[in-house]
Amino acid sequence: MHDIHVANKVYNLVMENAKNNGLEVVKKIEIDLGSIIEHGADITAENLDFNLKMLGETTFDKNIEIKINRVDGNDWKLVSISG
Repeated sequence: MHDIHVANKVYNLVMENAKNNGLEVVKKIEIDLGSIIEHGADITAENLDFNLKMLGETTFDKNIEIKINRVDGNDWKLVSISG
């Protein structure tokens, strides 16, 4: 769970964007994920997906689709959300 810190940042940005765009429920998220080292380990797409779903358990659609694209670089970017 070392990557919960990054998942929390993504979650907060998703919720801010949802609010600003009048989305009541988030059904799809797309993220670009580079190589991010958190506490000595690379954040994996699988762990990020798991942590986002855990954080959004009461705010995301129960069948949310989270698409994580591995990209070059050492950062992440919220590509899109929809509801």
